[in-house]
Parts: sequence; structure tokens; C-alpha cells
Amino acid sequence: FDPRHYLGTHCHGFPKTGPHRLRFLLESVKDLRETLKKKGSTLVVRKGKPEEVVHDLITELGSVSAVAFHQEVREML
Repeated sequence: FDPRHYLGTHCHGFPKTGPHRLRFLLESVKDLRETLKKKGSTLVVRKGKPEEVVHDLITELGSVSAVAFHQEVREML
């Protein structure tokens, strides 16, 4: 979770992530983790700037052959 997504406003004074969206995200991540656990896997969840968290996670894991990511699309007004 990138703290920058939960601070300040996005457009027209509305929060980037309000309490309902945040609750939905947290419940979704919890459900995904539980589903993966039932299948013998896991889900790594971290809080921080992705550019720092991913680096630290790669260092912690030691041998990483690939990293996949997406970039959030920003509205052009």
C-alpha cells in the first residue's frame, strides 16, 4: 500500500481514497490472502513507497528473476 494514494485530494476536492474504498481494498486483500493460503501459497503485503518496498523485498528474498508491475493511469484534465 503506497501511502501517497491515501493522502490529499485527487480532483475537485474529493479524497483519492475514501473510507469505503479503503475498506473494500482491505477486505479484498484479506480475501485474496485467505484464498491463496488455502491453495498453499501466500500474499506479501507491505506499506510504503513501491520504489523502496520492492527494492527491500528483492534484497530480502535474495534470488528474484522477474518483477511485474503496473502504473496507475492518471486523468488529464
